[in-house]
Amino acid sequence: MNCLIRRLVIVPTAALALVAVSLPRALAQDYPSRPITLIVPLGPGGVMDVISRVLGQRLTERLGKPVVIENRTGGATVMAAVAVAKAAPDGHTLLNAPSGTLSTNVALHKALPYDPPKDFAPIALYAKIPFVLSVNPSLPVHSVADLVRLAKERPVSYGSTGTGSVQHLAGELLKRRLGVEMTHVPYRGVMQSLTDLAAGHVQVAFASPDSGMALIKEGKLRPLGVSTLTRVNVLPDIPPLTEAGIPGFEAVGWHLIVAPAATPPEIVGKLHTEIKRIMAAPEIVRQVADMGLLPIDTPPVEELRQFVRTEIAHWGALVQQAGITGTQ
Repeated sequence: MNCLIRRLVIVPTAALALVAVSLPRALAQDYPSRPITLIVPLGPGGVMDVISRVLGQRLTERLGKPVVIENRTGGATVMAAVAVAKAAPDGHTLLNAPSGTLSTNVALHKALPYDPPKDFAPIALYAKIPFVLSVNPSLPVHSVADLVRLAKERPVSYGSTGTGSVQHLAGELLKRRLGVEMTHVPYRGVMQSLTDLAAGHVQVAFASPDSGMALIKEGKLRPLGVSTLTRVNVLPDIPPLTEAGIPGFEAVGWHLIVAPAATPPEIVGKLHTEIKRIMAAPEIVRQVADMGLLPIDTPPVEELRQFVRTEIAHWGALVQQAGITGTQ
């Protein structure tokens, strides 16, 4: 009798364990079962939007279900992030997250309604965003050393796309590395900041290649160096700042595809593999590079988790040191 009772208890438990193991695999095999929504927290027509649509088309072809791009702006990307964090964790709602959404927002928002490491499962990091340290060409500044001398002789201001933006933080990092003072002037958009730089209303700014390249080629901005450790495809003659007098300097944005945190690892793994393959295609690499970005062969998912934590700590420390305050 005892043996019979023991068997009645053990067999159902083993069966439940088998179901628990096989269910995620079955979900991954059936995935996707309906259209996938890829939310872009920025407006249509920008670099992230264009890449998202290219990626969505390729994913549609590979997965056999439509990938719908949804531009959801507002709240410095917070609204889009919250929507994905609260979505069903089944791989049918994804977020193309800029770096600020998953890193600097943590330090800038006192009551951020999501926690990047806890609320999202990283899938694929496909690009870094370089910036070009640029000055008004009327200034007697042709190098980083010239900029240091100017900043020690007279007041210098630098423009950015807003408080807490990567351009703002890059400027703060630059000040600390050079040991100079510069006044931050925030703008509501990248073109406003660059237009004022070209007009001489501010003296310095970090321009993204997609927005600043034309002004640089027209001679309206003078580039001193790029903020990446390597040269940028569309601006091959501009050296990295690490070669231009600031060893090891790097200040970049990035794009990372994420899903809700509880998304089954099998689905995350499937998406990781597919996106990695798509973004490694030579024509896609070339297209991303031609937009002024640095294409990335995405690291494994576990490395991406640590990458996000490291970025949060790095930029959070700078925000605290600089005394930058964001929203409540």
